[in-house]
Amino acid sequence: MSYAENCPFCSPHQDKEQHIIFENETCYFLQHNREQDVLDGSGVIVPKKHHANAFELTTEEWNDTYELLQKAKDYLDETYAPNGYTLGWNVGEASNQTILHSHLHVIPRYNDEPLAGKGLRYWLKQPENRRGK
Repeated sequence: MSYAENCPFCSPHQDKEQHIIFENETCYFLQHNREQDVLDGSGVIVPKKHHANAFELTTEEWNDTYELLQKAKDYLDETYAPNGYTLGWNVGEASNQTILHSHLHVIPRYNDEPLAGKGLRYWLKQPENRRGK
């Protein structure tokens, strides 16, 4: 199994603030205490093997990601009762990927949050983000 030194997702057991909620053969569903400060229940699904981004995942890792996503949704629905979800992969610096280990964000969303209704497409539609031509 490949491993990257100092990668928080390669060694989730070493961070006492990181919690492995579920795991299967190739992936973890993790929740970190610091990430719970804004939207309760937020977590990530990460492959156990170090991959820089989602384009490097194997078919088995994709299947295991799907399995954990379904399990995470059931758990989050029961534990936090969100009104919706935002799911997303950041790939590369331009997309704000700050940890260079592939991870799928699983973000429960709530009707009473200040940015409710502002999902992934919201950011795509902002005129100030238009590239110069």
